[in-house]
Amino acid sequence: MSFTDLFESGHHSRNLSHFASIANIAAIDGEINDEEEKLLKRFAYKLDIDEDEYKAVIKDPSKYPIHPPNSSDRRLERMHDLFEMIFADHEIDDHERFLIERYAIGLGYSTELAQKLIKRSIEIYDGGLSLEDYRYLLNRDK
Repeated sequence: MSFTDLFESGHHSRNLSHFASIANIAAIDGEINDEEEKLLKRFAYKLDIDEDEYKAVIKDPSKYPIHPPNSSDRRLERMHDLFEMIFADHEIDDHERFLIERYAIGLGYSTELAQKLIKRSIEIYDGGLSLEDYRYLLNRDK
């Protein structure tokens, strides 16, 4: 196996675990609705998740561990993806908030920073922000 194959395998494994985290949040309030399913399929495509992996993740997303990225930009991108899924139904409930906080900590944010990031994200997020707009609004002063 070449170095490139090892890198691609690790990269895919991180994408698969991120997709599982997104699926876990989508399923947190029971059935996955049409909007959530549409987003899941979009993320599966974006993260290069094939149909068999998609089905396995949907069946049991909790069996995939979190693989945090090294860069802060990639961590923020992962948080943005999760907020898109959470706000697919235009609201966040307590269980979703708890789960995204656990995920943020799993990505490497401190508890305090995760809570601040989530609080600020909820204040500004409407489900349709681009990553660039999300990054800008998180970093600007109130």
